[in-house]
Amino acid sequence: MPRILACFVFAGIYSASLQAEVYSWTDREGIAHFSDRPPDTEGHQKLRMGQPSIVPMSENLEQERRVRGIRDDVRNLLSARPQAAPTSDSDLSEARARRQQACEQYRRRLSNIQSELRAGYTNKRGNTLRRQRRELSQQLSRDCILR
Repeated sequence: MPRILACFVFAGIYSASLQAEVYSWTDREGIAHFSDRPPDTEGHQKLRMGQPSIVPMSENLEQERRVRGIRDDVRNLLSARPQAAPTSDSDLSEARARRQQACEQYRRRLSNIQSELRAGYTNKRGNTLRRQRRELSQQLSRDCILR
């Protein structure tokens, strides 16, 4: 029994390293065909298959670490501005009014930047405007949308 199992394991390992032949041809209607058997008609060609790409596990682990780091950075950005909780109803309404005012100011500034971007700009000015837009969008998201 162990010999039979060993034969199957050896055959599986050996056959995995073999490559199948792939043939390609185009019929009269212009349709491309691919097969592991050559067609009966002439005009086919044998395709040469390259080695499959293999990504080492260490690269996958490194990518996972980078993604985790980015998530942690975003989490830290979102919690960067802790605010004291209001103690009374009047404090709560004042806090809401200040927050709405700040959000409207963010939106106005973003609108102005968008207008400047649409109006035309030099490369340097455009890069500055896009950076400002990105920073304001992050602040708007953090302070107005996610809270």
